[in-house]
Amino acid sequence: MITSSQNSKIKLVRALLGRAKERRESSAFVIEGVRLVEEAINSNWGFQFALYDESLNEKGKSLVEGLKSGGVDAEMISDSLMNSLSETETPQGILAVIELTQLPITNHPNFILMPDQIRDPGNLGTLLRTAAAAGVQAVLLPPETTDAFAPKILRSGMGAHFRLPIHAMTWDKIREQVKDLQVYLADMDGKPCWEIDLRQPLALIIGGEAEGASDEARKLATQKISIPMAENVESLNAGVAGSVLMFEVVRQRLNM
Repeated sequence: MITSSQNSKIKLVRALLGRAKERRESSAFVIEGVRLVEEAINSNWGFQFALYDESLNEKGKSLVEGLKSGGVDAEMISDSLMNSLSETETPQGILAVIELTQLPITNHPNFILMPDQIRDPGNLGTLLRTAAAAGVQAVLLPPETTDAFAPKILRSGMGAHFRLPIHAMTWDKIREQVKDLQVYLADMDGKPCWEIDLRQPLALIIGGEAEGASDEARKLATQKISIPMAENVESLNAGVAGSVLMFEVVRQRLNM
């Protein structure tokens, strides 16, 4: 059993939980909880190691045994260490360090999401979870968007990271990726979403909570799109607005 906070595995977990730079340089990130570990296993994700404590439930213990039988290093740690590492109020007794793998973007995608300058973890996690449910084929993260593999975003995404290509890109690479697509920017002054033909190949830009979309995003957009709302309502948050627009795309395409 690991009981020392100076253990190399414990130090790595702390570093990966705390810093996006560490996640990039180590090509790894941390997932916590039974559900996310199960999602990673079911997606055949690469595990570096897993840590668990005595509080782990029966389902979690079964996952640990499966990992061990597959050759993954899984070690028990003290409850106090798990509590010190956990990002949640009620730890589930398991976390794992897994490989930071980027799923490939399909050739000629027709549905791309760009969360631009999104810094709130809850909003970005909601956008990723919705994107996976709506059949988005890739999420492109511009430079000023927060790291999608931060702990709070992983929890909020509820496994979307294991099914959805998520790529951080420069604006030059983004422009190349979407050059054959219509690019719609969510904006209060845009054309109502149900007056636009969203069946064509497209990319959807959702701007940040505080400052909206960046100048680069506005230059890239070919048209603004809005969500009609009742009078005297200022706006929706980025997660909700993006979700509404993504499922308007789904609705139109289902009715083709």
